[in-house]
Amino acid sequence: MYSELKGKVAVITGGSKGIGTAIAKRFGQEGMKVVINYNSDAAGAELAAEAVRCAGGEAVTVKAHVGTEEGVQSLVDAAVENYGGIDVWINNAGMENKVATHEMPLSDWERVINVNLTGVFLGTRAALTYFMEHDVKGSIVNMSSVHEQIPWPTFAHYCASKGGIKLFTQTVAMEYAKYGIRVNAVGPGAINTPINAKKFSDPVQYEETMSMVPMKRIGKPEEVAACVVWLASDEASYVTGITLFVDGGMTLYPAFQDGKG
Repeated sequence: MYSELKGKVAVITGGSKGIGTAIAKRFGQEGMKVVINYNSDAAGAELAAEAVRCAGGEAVTVKAHVGTEEGVQSLVDAAVENYGGIDVWINNAGMENKVATHEMPLSDWERVINVNLTGVFLGTRAALTYFMEHDVKGSIVNMSSVHEQIPWPTFAHYCASKGGIKLFTQTVAMEYAKYGIRVNAVGPGAINTPINAKKFSDPVQYEETMSMVPMKRIGKPEEVAACVVWLASDEASYVTGITLFVDGGMTLYPAFQDGKG
């Protein structure tokens, strides 16, 4: 669909399942070369890589912790050694857990912030360094959430990380726009991923979620991937510093739907 992406090299963190795998597969359909990062799910990462190959692209998998400089450097090294460079970097890895704020162990806070926010910083810094050193007008896409905008009690660490991504993305986009480097974010809402499968299998929780989505359906990972690939493409060449919400209208104050209030 985006011919200019054919042969380009993308790094995706957290690519072994869900949205990350969908992005990898879509990049494969565009004929791209993809470095798929995983932390623990080697089998899932290899399935994602095979999906890329079957779709028409190339792929390698790399085990690395994105919250460490060494881990992120190994992704850069894999992209350069296998495919000769980097054109697109997707900071997708993320995690969450439910806990009341007054009961939250420091270890929970640090773990979520490390992966969700520090990992985005480290990945972005690595991509920017490569782009600047090699004069690449690259694209970076950070995976945010509707919860960069919507408060979510008992997920304070997650919301803090996503709120941080919002202003980090905007700031870096402004800083590097003059070099032709674009930095954007995508903010998914309720998406049918493995992390949500248990919740959506519960009829009560499913209906609760539906009440918060004006379009009255759960989104698909492929719908998020479609927005990511668009942001990476030349069709979005004048787009930087935004969060593109993929949420069925969840950020539109659905409690006021039908003129309520």
